Amino acid sequence: MVGKAYSDKDHHEDLKVLHGMGYAQELSRSMSKFSNFAISFSIICILSGGINSFAQAISSVGGAGAGIGWIVGCTLSGMFALSMAQIASAFPTAGGLYHWGSILGNRFWGWLTAWLNLLGLITVLGAINIGTAYFFAGTFGSWFGFTGTDMQVVLFVAAITVIQAIFNHIGIKATTFLTDISGYIIFATTAVLVVACLMFAPAIDISRLWTFTNYSGEVGGNVFPQSDSMGYLFLLCLLLPVYTITGYDASAHTSEETKNAATSVPRGIVTSVFWSSIVGWVMICAITLAIPDLAVAAGQGWSMFFATMDAILPSALKLAIYFFIFIAQLLCGLATVTSASRMLFAFSRDDGVPVGSKALSTVSPKYRTPVNAIWTATVLCILYVVLAMTIKVGETSIYVIVVNSTLVFLFLSFTVPLIAGVLAFGGPKWPNPGPWAMSAGVYKLVTLLSVIGMAVILFIAIAPPNERVLYVVLGFLALALILWVVVERRRFEGPPTGDRIAARKAIIAAAERAVGETGN
Repeated sequence: MVGKAYSDKDHHEDLKVLHGMGYAQELSRSMSKFSNFAISFSIICILSGGINSFAQAISSVGGAGAGIGWIVGCTLSGMFALSMAQIASAFPTAGGLYHWGSILGNRFWGWLTAWLNLLGLITVLGAINIGTAYFFAGTFGSWFGFTGTDMQVVLFVAAITVIQAIFNHIGIKATTFLTDISGYIIFATTAVLVVACLMFAPAIDISRLWTFTNYSGEVGGNVFPQSDSMGYLFLLCLLLPVYTITGYDASAHTSEETKNAATSVPRGIVTSVFWSSIVGWVMICAITLAIPDLAVAAGQGWSMFFATMDAILPSALKLAIYFFIFIAQLLCGLATVTSASRMLFAFSRDDGVPVGSKALSTVSPKYRTPVNAIWTATVLCILYVVLAMTIKVGETSIYVIVVNSTLVFLFLSFTVPLIAGVLAFGGPKWPNPGPWAMSAGVYKLVTLLSVIGMAVILFIAIAPPNERVLYVVLGFLALALILWVVVERRRFEGPPTGDRIAARKAIIAAAERAVGETGN
């Protein structure tokens, strides 16, 4: 994507903004506007969540779950993206959410945001890679004796997460090269999948896309418990788009590595959600229209996507599509490692982690990446996967519980700074918007809709059979509150502000010299 050249003046302006917030340019600022878009687009990855969770659309209210439910769910995510973009333009720093919560709210808001977001990012990385492992088992696994047992999944996830970490370790240019390619792979593979579905569909009944049919319980493969309430089931079908259209905070997390961050980052957030929503809707609708018998497919539950492809597509074409979906899912995990490590780096830079903050905020002079944060996030992800695949709560794997908890943690981490932002907007904490901005009235309306959306997301995440999610979330919040009151309230200072920023000039200069930043 061609744009105006990044000049010394532009670089100086990015440095000025970053220095004004008290931070050094330690990370390599080499991401283009397209790369910032692509990293969020790669994490959203409609070929990951949209495929692996496809059954949630159909096994609730039938075809309307795809035709109508996807639009409603994406609208909820879109409100968050717009509100987030407004703040990102004014405060373009790594680990953006944490920084926004701190300076627009207070130390506690920022600290809580950081832990919510970190927990969400680590667990969603595990969820993405577990989903990739199951996808591999259902496509190419039989060639390698990979049937998707718990131990096989753990080893598979450990292997691909380490590979994803290696590419993150060796520099943001390697990561963005792959995520740029991922963007094109997602667009191209989705286009081929859509055309193939429509070409090989036995018949196309467009009315499916707005027809509501109760497929809960056994007739829907027990994806959702049986219910007679179509309103309740429609809310449950929103789990597909809401889970899929997330991860766009990656654009904010990589702010310090993005050129012209004050405009590129908010555009990356908004455009990644916009294009994922539009292209994803076309894909979900095409798959729904291609299903030979909707009632039979609903009864197949989580395997309905594979069953549909097996039924309609020629073998060679099907395998080619599966191969590129698999590559896109691997690169989705790679981009998530980037996002999680930048959040951990930024929080540690302000001594937010009680132990090891100095090490976790260290940037490699050779690679200009937070290598310790990258590998720590990787290890935590693998440990989570081991627990998720081995611990059962009754008949339910803890993985199922934590996936829905992840949804709540991520969106709560979005909501806290958004509320802080709308309360601070126009006041002394945030007197002027950034160069990318909506009008004050539109911004406040969008943020209000985001808060309402959070209530909807919380409801569908804890709805049966996932009642335990509420206990997980409340337990974490209670533990966080105790830890804050007992320890962190006196220890944690938050991001530098006021006189602390001015006092950091020598530290900033030394940090930039250590990594070879010229400051042009």
